[in-house]
Amino acid sequence: MLDAVVVGAGPNGLTAAVELARRGFDVAVFEARDTVGGGARTEELTLPGFRHDPCSAAHPLGINSPAFRALPLERYGLEWLHAELPMAHPFPDGTAAVLSRSVAETAASFGPRDAGTYRRLVQPFLPRWDTLARDFMSLPLTALPRDPVTLARFGLVGLPPSTWLMRRFRDERARTLFAGLVAHVMAPLGGFATGAVGLVFALAAHARGWPVARGGSQAISDALAAYLKDLGGAVHTDYEVKRLDDLPPARAYIFDTSPTALARIAGLGRYYDGYRYGPGVFKIDYALDGPVPWTAREPRGAGTVQIGADSAEIGSALRAASREGHAPDRPFLITVQPSVADPTRAPEGKQVFWAYGHVPNGWTGDLTDVVERQLERFAPGFRDRVLARATAGPPEIAARNANYVGGDIGSGAVSGLQLLLRPKPSLFPYSTPHPAVFICSSATPPGPGVHGMSGHNAAKAVWRRLRQT
Repeated sequence: MLDAVVVGAGPNGLTAAVELARRGFDVAVFEARDTVGGGARTEELTLPGFRHDPCSAAHPLGINSPAFRALPLERYGLEWLHAELPMAHPFPDGTAAVLSRSVAETAASFGPRDAGTYRRLVQPFLPRWDTLARDFMSLPLTALPRDPVTLARFGLVGLPPSTWLMRRFRDERARTLFAGLVAHVMAPLGGFATGAVGLVFALAAHARGWPVARGGSQAISDALAAYLKDLGGAVHTDYEVKRLDDLPPARAYIFDTSPTALARIAGLGRYYDGYRYGPGVFKIDYALDGPVPWTAREPRGAGTVQIGADSAEIGSALRAASREGHAPDRPFLITVQPSVADPTRAPEGKQVFWAYGHVPNGWTGDLTDVVERQLERFAPGFRDRVLARATAGPPEIAARNANYVGGDIGSGAVSGLQLLLRPKPSLFPYSTPHPAVFICSSATPPGPGVHGMSGHNAAKAVWRRLRQT
């Protein structure tokens, strides 16, 4: 009998398997697709030689993850590559604000009236970032806080809505960039704890940047799988699980799946019926005949570029997708240009690039023209650079990854109490009513992102249970 079986070979499932194998448990992973990866894959979606990431591409939480940093993933081929700037946010007037590794450079891009405000906001937390990240990403009680005072101070700043925090800024440049940071988790700007979301992304950039993985996000998953195999764990692909009886006998079963899939497979009935899924995304992967022709200088050297004219436009786009049930006319776009840091991702002189905007969950329309009109506002002539595009709306995204129900790449709404207490309000979110069944996907704390911490935290709950039996 195996000690543990993991269902799903995304970063969280693989991390959970690695953590258990490191402690001497006999572990096997079962994945429905023909390769490991989940939300961290790399494929030729457009033209030969253009290597795209169907989901995550830039990884501020990955390079800052306490779980990944504790593993020898660089020995298995993972190399982080950095653009000149982690992120830039252009404006319609041809200027841009930036999120730089340097706090001073970032603050200066906001203008003199907000530079000091921004420095005072982030500087107290940076010297304690590693401990804060570990404490924040281990909530709830998978580990006692190492620095409860700093965590409490962070909570006082971050738990109110981001709109409260943004009132500290006097000018629109800082408010717009910060609103864009919050929008990465598709949360309405006025939601509970959204201030913390923006702060985490900003602090992560100042601490270690927003890198891409050399060769593509698949390198993260491949490194985890290779390390697991060296530890004696097994990985089985092309193995679809429809019920627990499809799996070999084990003392524990850990699911890197959506809560609804887990309930169906494990026979938990309506246990997760209250779990809410959030907006979907419409994503376009591009093969380009050269760099994006940004009007502003700063985005040309940035790995990630946020697109939204001002905080009101960003807020309106989020409301349209999450509350009003329609696609926005001017979507907030997250764009990533991996070729700026990793020229090997495309043939010489060419680039890969992607952009996505938020749409209602399950939306079936085509946002291509709207997205490209938005891009042309800040990069005139963009369409002339397009060699090929691969589009994916919510149905295609859900078909590609079953965890992304209705195209929700966050694996659940990141709003209200569900931002912190997911998939149900509980101090033990990785456990289920079945004593041998656990969940470790992004539907559990700390939530979306390629960081492995949900798997790391779930593995703690599992090995504590295994030690008792």
